Amino acid sequence: MDVVPEIFPCEQDRAEFCHFAGLPGIELYQAHITRYAFAPHTHEAFGIGTIEAGAQRFRYRGVQYVAPQHSLVMMNPDELHTGESACTAGWRYRMIYIDPEEIASLTGDRHWWFGDALRTDIRLARPVSALLSQMWQAQSSLERQSTLMQLLEYLRPIARQAGARKSEGAHRFDLVKSYIRQNLAEPIRLEELAALVSLSPWHFLRSFSTHFHVTPHQMLMAFRLYEAKQRLAAGESAALVAAAVGLTDQAHLTRAFAQRYGITPGRFQKQVYCAR
Repeated sequence: MDVVPEIFPCEQDRAEFCHFAGLPGIELYQAHITRYAFAPHTHEAFGIGTIEAGAQRFRYRGVQYVAPQHSLVMMNPDELHTGESACTAGWRYRMIYIDPEEIASLTGDRHWWFGDALRTDIRLARPVSALLSQMWQAQSSLERQSTLMQLLEYLRPIARQAGARKSEGAHRFDLVKSYIRQNLAEPIRLEELAALVSLSPWHFLRSFSTHFHVTPHQMLMAFRLYEAKQRLAAGESAALVAAAVGLTDQAHLTRAFAQRYGITPGRFQKQVYCAR
């Protein structure tokens, strides 16, 4: 019987999530990973974090990166990416995921965008790491909110240096991406996706993979699991979540969720419900 354990296959690997009632649109994450390899997944939020020890290898926007100790990692919303260790000791890191609307609400600025996915600079990484740690350990909403504002103030010049998101114009595959997101629970076929952009399935698959650096199925699964994550955090049962996002059953959800986030749905819910 194929069952994902409640912990990583390697006992050295661990991951923790945390949500806070007073900070909507914010998720904290910390982990130490040695052997686990994260499948392509996405966050509809800015993902900002630091490598505190070891080194991570990840693929982002079609480029392979290696992030060593004292690196600052900056991922824009809705970008699929992977993650695995780049050394035998693995990597220890902290992340914060911030909803774009929350940034806009707090800063009044709707044009955050990071041009660089990786910066290796101890002068940038150490203060960010310290603030993320302080947020995790904060004993009150006021302390946590104040620390978040400090973090945003620290990151704002970096985002502005990259400038607002470069206008690339609408791409015809954006229609396909939107269709996939709107039909998560449906049995989508390659032919119907190809028809949206008037291509044969063969040419569509090749062109789509070249443009997004993932297959349509990988994108569908990434969107399904992100939606599942949001529903689980809202308190829905795993069985209902599985059905709502188009997965076969609860066991399918458990396997797929753990593959992308390194934690089972049950443990994820327990962690985020421990919000202080």
